[in-house]
Amino acid sequence: MTDEHPAAPSARDRVGEVARVFVRLGVIGFGGPAAHIAMMRADVVRTRQWVDDAEFLELVGATNLVPGPNSTELAIHLGHRRAGARGLVVAGLCFILPAVAIVSVLAWLYERYGTDPAVIDLRYGILPVIIAIVVHALYGLGRTALTSAMPILVTAASLAAYLADVHELLILVVAGAVGATWHRWNERPPRVPRRRASVGLLGLPVFADPDRAPAAVSLWRLGLVFLEIGSVLYGSGYVLLAFMQRHLVDDLGWLTGQQLLDAIAVGQITPGPVFTTATFVGWQVDGPLGATIATVGIFAPSFVFVALLGRIVPWMRARPTAKAFLAGVTAASLGLMAGVLVQLVDVALVDPLTVVLAVAALVALVRTKLDAAWLVVIGVGIGVIHLVAS
Repeated sequence: MTDEHPAAPSARDRVGEVARVFVRLGVIGFGGPAAHIAMMRADVVRTRQWVDDAEFLELVGATNLVPGPNSTELAIHLGHRRAGARGLVVAGLCFILPAVAIVSVLAWLYERYGTDPAVIDLRYGILPVIIAIVVHALYGLGRTALTSAMPILVTAASLAAYLADVHELLILVVAGAVGATWHRWNERPPRVPRRRASVGLLGLPVFADPDRAPAAVSLWRLGLVFLEIGSVLYGSGYVLLAFMQRHLVDDLGWLTGQQLLDAIAVGQITPGPVFTTATFVGWQVDGPLGATIATVGIFAPSFVFVALLGRIVPWMRARPTAKAFLAGVTAASLGLMAGVLVQLVDVALVDPLTVVLAVAALVALVRTKLDAAWLVVIGVGIGVIHLVAS
């Protein structure tokens, strides 16, 4: 009797698998980028084993170096890793479109009925579960990445810098420079004078003149605004708020300050990428067509950046100094995730029930093979009960 091995999945099967994974993550992906990354690790590393923790961390570090929504770019990169060019497109669309659909419905309700976004805020039950998922992911990723003094120190310093409100891009670049310098010092032959590494000034986004006269609404201008944001924006939802405040409220006068705050709130309380705030804003500017153009504008650069990263990351792996730079960025990325976790704890654990929920979810993740998606569903249910009761 001969051993039979299951046939390798076909290209079509791989694309279908990518679609199923990222549609589901797009539907349950509450909690922002750190939570998305933790959920992706649970699915594609622990359950499906598309990549191991080391490669997953490498992709996290690489996507942090380019502008745009990092968790969306990670989804696109993982889709490409699993199913090639078609997987790249399918993963991105499947992760983005569920959130776009949800935000579009809320944008219509807001425009037509003035519905307050707070009426669907289910984060009371969801965020404690998200905390458990992120803690579990950080533990697993940390065991892979933090194997010597240098990455441990870089991670700790990055966490401290993040909590001190240092710009995230600056943290990542300095961490990469430290990693590369550390490598070169350790590889340098003895008795050769060491050169001091220097880090140049970073060109951070420059906003337009705030005194510019308001412009008439036009679809091409709307698309250009969001294409610019998607091409140059680094950082958290607060950075996105600053960009849109300057462009859409101060410069163009297309939104009121309250509309912008409501748009940001919708992006925070719905699953999927926070950048779907653009969908809500586009709808308020020019209805469904405006929402479509704003969404395409802000997300299109991510597909281009990931396609380029697919070539750059192998090049970096093949060069020791570049690989050491990427290792430093990877360690810093763990520090940034830990910083987001600290902020989530402050927001989410507001009473004994939320603390118990977070601890129970973490125990379930550690002690069982329960899919994290079921924990999120439980969190949604508790959020609904809390919303009805309050």
